[in-house]
Amino acid sequence: MDTVRIALAQINVRVGDIRGNLKKILRYIRSAKDLGVDVLAFPELTITGYPPEDLLLKPKFIQDSVHAIDEIRKATAGITVVVGYPDQDNGHLYNAAAILHNKELIDVYRKHYLPNYGVFDEERYFKSGQRAPVYRLGKFIFGVNICEDIWYPGDPTRKQSIVGDAQVIINISSSPYYSSKVASREQMLVKRAKTYSAVIAFCNLVGGQDELVFDGHSVVVGERGEILVRAGGFKEELLVTDINIKSVLRSRKQDLKRKKDLKEYKKRAEVIVIKDRKAWRHEKSAVKSKVTEFFSVEEEILNALVLGTKDYVSKNGFKKVVIGLSGGIDSALVAAVAVQALGKQNVVGISMPSKFSSRGSVTDSEKLSVNLGIELIKIPIAKAYNSYINMLSDTFTDTKEDITEENLQARIRGNILMAASNKFGWLVLTTGNKSEMSVGYCTIYGDMAGGFAVIKDVPKTMVFRLSLFINEYKGKEIIPKSILEKPPSAELRPDQLDTDSLPPYDILDPILKAYVEDDLSAAEIVALGYTERLVKRVVGMVDQNEYKRRQGPPGIKITARAFGKDRRFPITNLYRG
Repeated sequence: MDTVRIALAQINVRVGDIRGNLKKILRYIRSAKDLGVDVLAFPELTITGYPPEDLLLKPKFIQDSVHAIDEIRKATAGITVVVGYPDQDNGHLYNAAAILHNKELIDVYRKHYLPNYGVFDEERYFKSGQRAPVYRLGKFIFGVNICEDIWYPGDPTRKQSIVGDAQVIINISSSPYYSSKVASREQMLVKRAKTYSAVIAFCNLVGGQDELVFDGHSVVVGERGEILVRAGGFKEELLVTDINIKSVLRSRKQDLKRKKDLKEYKKRAEVIVIKDRKAWRHEKSAVKSKVTEFFSVEEEILNALVLGTKDYVSKNGFKKVVIGLSGGIDSALVAAVAVQALGKQNVVGISMPSKFSSRGSVTDSEKLSVNLGIELIKIPIAKAYNSYINMLSDTFTDTKEDITEENLQARIRGNILMAASNKFGWLVLTTGNKSEMSVGYCTIYGDMAGGFAVIKDVPKTMVFRLSLFINEYKGKEIIPKSILEKPPSAELRPDQLDTDSLPPYDILDPILKAYVEDDLSAAEIVALGYTERLVKRVVGMVDQNEYKRRQGPPGIKITARAFGKDRRFPITNLYRG
């Protein structure tokens, strides 16, 4: 048979929910059989969810994962299934893929390259694999590797395709999202396919897990680098396509470099023959190939925020969320994301005006709530604020009003939001953006109080872009024009503006990106055209506020380097550079 049908199960699983993940896997196996699929692949560590972190240190967790693989094995009559799980052998743990066929465990592939940077800690748990086998199913030969293995040129992909003659490399992955990664990742896959004259079938995880969002975008790349099929982003999908083996073999006859590469290997790759061929016997109706288009930058980020919010709320057992609506653009964007993720009936806004709140901020919160269709509760904080001032009057005798009184207001609001959370079981969504979190323009135990920070990794300039995009995409005013046009302000003192304390955001954000994400020194940032005084001021604010960020809630990663496990700096730190 010259054509093989491959399916990639781009699914959303829950970390630690081994039984629930197993049920979903079995459901997708049944669907793939109905479609006449020969080989079905699931993402990296599908059984456990990714990343399972220190759950991997629990012996019973590993045992339960292995037992789940055995349950899957029993369901593989007439089909080949590749599924990711943690495998244990001789006291070592491996990030592995089980290759199952016709109710048999054919082999276990173990990941070679263990990422240990950014959000990854795989060397903490796993030992590297060494083997790079291929599997023969009739005329069809395929290799399996895992996520990071294909990011590096050379082995195991090179060995599997060159001396193993694998026509298809199946890469199962849990590749987390950040802006610009989707396209660059696919470009890498295209390069691998062209370099080795092999079809690359990349199966990625989808869904939110704490700070991470997995975007999906599973893809099959032809041996000449053409995109055969691509799944949509940020949603579950069973991606099915037919691979013409003869086409791959014809391409290889014209590949002179391949012949040269073959001479460099002293021995052939390990070939495991799958003798049973029941998977090739069923009739196949035609499948429609589709290449889902990529999103624009704004739509891609918005989808990541929506999926990350939806999964964090639902996977942690919440149904409704509450947001402090200030009449500003940050809380407006968070509310719009929450409505898209959870439905308007599950989002509650609380307006908490003080004596410093402008009339416009109150009416803007009302307009936003009407536009979104959410409930708005109004709780003025003047009485509580005055009570605090009176209570502290003796202690604060002969002192001037300063940031202390400003932060009292933020902390009163935090208390109100947490009271609503306790009373009604609502999750508090905080509204601070990355620009503010970077320089500490936020109040610990105040506006930082909450359970999930939706836009924690979204710079202020992107907050404006996303807000404008929402209105354009919906074709109507969701976020009121008055909110989009007003100068940003915390409104904690008379006539306060963010620019009283910070540089304009269109200047601040590029400096923050250079320092926080690109690791440039102050001198290197000055060389980009900024004044030394400004750069040192911004860098100093970033360094001095690590203690605040460490105590904030988790939030969705959408940039190349987010605060949290992605960027780990000591709180007590005297280095300035």
